[in-house]
Amino acid sequence: MHIAILTGGPAAERGISEKSADLVAKYLDRHRYTFRLISIEENKWKEKSTGLKVDLNNFSITIDGVEETFDFVFLMIHGTPAEDGKIQGYFEMLNIPHSTCDTLTSALTFNKQKCKDYLKAFQIPLAPSLVIEKGQNWEEGEILKSVGLPCFVKPNCNGSSYGVTKVKSKEALNAAIEFAFRFDREVVVEAFLNGREFGCGVLGTTSELHAFPVTEIIPKAEFFTYEAKYEGASEEITPARISPDLTNQCQELSKKLYQVLSCRGVVRFDFILVDQTFYLLEANTIPGMSEASIIPQQAKAYGWTISQLLNEIIDSTVIN
Repeated sequence: MHIAILTGGPAAERGISEKSADLVAKYLDRHRYTFRLISIEENKWKEKSTGLKVDLNNFSITIDGVEETFDFVFLMIHGTPAEDGKIQGYFEMLNIPHSTCDTLTSALTFNKQKCKDYLKAFQIPLAPSLVIEKGQNWEEGEILKSVGLPCFVKPNCNGSSYGVTKVKSKEALNAAIEFAFRFDREVVVEAFLNGREFGCGVLGTTSELHAFPVTEIIPKAEFFTYEAKYEGASEEITPARISPDLTNQCQELSKKLYQVLSCRGVVRFDFILVDQTFYLLEANTIPGMSEASIIPQQAKAYGWTISQLLNEIIDSTVIN
């Protein structure tokens, strides 16, 4: 199978996207696959080693007069235009299978508030929150009446904790909202939940749902920042130091979310544990896959090599 590993993109997460793609390239089984790294740079799609331009009419490159097409796309772009489903729609129109959730699921989960609104019907524990649109007038007192202090202010459609502020006073709220608007036209203000943070990866194969060992995330900062996620500024303990009952609760809730959201490929769900209840923070449909990322850690704790994890992702999505 000839695979395109797609990376880059214009989003703030470009750096981690490239690290994730490098891990995929490093551990792909050379007996099963050939591959090329394709990078999106300022809306130009190029093969990384040669700089050759990708023909977007059929997603191909031409080398020495010979057209080269791809059987599968491993999507390693964090943030837009992949985690929001835009690129998935392109590949679905071309009938080229890819490694992630489809367009609808990706778009829904990338929109934090719309995803929460959808999940309310399934009795998923969620923190109270509201959305402010750019240009909309807001009143600090009314917002804080709904969510209280402290609270989190974050872009509605963004990842890797870019633009997120923990607000501790009414006077700091406006600045946090304006900061988040630098990353998106919608901002979520969400109640602070005082608890421990956990993540659980799930991969659905043709035979079963695999819920990986749960990871406890202990940020050195006040919350799970970009630096905590990707630059070692957190302690991540896999398996998490919680009881078997709590582990099972987290894994079962993660599997339920995977099914309710019609996920494909590997997805990581992040939670806050408060009084024996796991509250969903967000669903990551293209979770980080660098050497420092949580999913590779969980797969190893599950007994899989990284190559086996990649094989399972490809096998589970190539036929769907």
